[in-house]
Amino acid sequence: MEGIATVVKNSGSGYLLSPLPEWAPFPAVVRGRLRLSVKGTTNPIAVGDKVRFTGGPDAGSAPAGQAGGNSDPAVITEVLPRTNYVIRRSTNLSRQAHIIASNIDMAFIAVSLYFPELKLPFLDRILVTCELYGIPATIVLTKTDLYREEAAEEMDHVRSIYEAAGYRVLETSVRTGEGIDALREACRDGINLFSGESGVGKSSLIKALDPSLDPKVGDISLAHLQGKHTTSLYEMYPLASGGYVVDSPGLRGFGLVDVEKDEIARYFPEMLKASAGCRFTPCTHTHEPGCAVKAALEDGTISRERYNSYLGMLEDDGKFR
Repeated sequence: MEGIATVVKNSGSGYLLSPLPEWAPFPAVVRGRLRLSVKGTTNPIAVGDKVRFTGGPDAGSAPAGQAGGNSDPAVITEVLPRTNYVIRRSTNLSRQAHIIASNIDMAFIAVSLYFPELKLPFLDRILVTCELYGIPATIVLTKTDLYREEAAEEMDHVRSIYEAAGYRVLETSVRTGEGIDALREACRDGINLFSGESGVGKSSLIKALDPSLDPKVGDISLAHLQGKHTTSLYEMYPLASGGYVVDSPGLRGFGLVDVEKDEIARYFPEMLKASAGCRFTPCTHTHEPGCAVKAALEDGTISRERYNSYLGMLEDDGKFR
């Protein structure tokens, strides 16, 4: 048996595939030579990848994607071209990169004002990467019930920064249900990545979207894989309301990949728009006279926080926390 399917789980030692839009996961492994054929990344195959495979459950008798019996796992023979992906430098000072997920229709970046404290430069790095690879992004403010009254001004300020930059900001609380219906509706179509810093509550959000799901414990027996869901797992789930969500481990750092310093400003939508009025091209928006970006910074059209994130990326020394 052979066919094309989507990677819906990466356990580190094996994979689950499903012939989306049908949800019928089955285990798979990868040939050693395919693993070695991808250079510069820690994972040659990512959740969301479309792959060719041979063999698999009940090979020769069951339709592609339908699990059955105790047959050997399928073998992934080829990774098909990706439409996009979210990638980051894998660790501080590392020369390798890690693909978080691919073929994404929407990235939901979960952040919290506190618990953990919001780090805007960290958020902006993820957003720049989404812009670089053409992935629409939505910012999800979590745990709003914890600071709705005490930090309302700070929350409004963060929302105004990113709405002015062109991003949708959803305020959510798993405890009160605030924003969950809107988030569920936004996830209804396509494949949606949930990403963010460790501790912001991504898994709780996914459970709130579909209470039948449990991102902490996989509901599929992985006889040929590791079996248990840990913080190193990347996994896709189908939502009862429609669409799919990709749960990813919490991030502790995010290093940019494949972007030159003189290109970074292009991936700040508000800076790209303003830069059309700059006197010089190219313009670094740091010292040049007649810089429209600096003028927009002075009149408040571009936020000081976003501009500082941009300067930090220009001065990057390889430390991404």
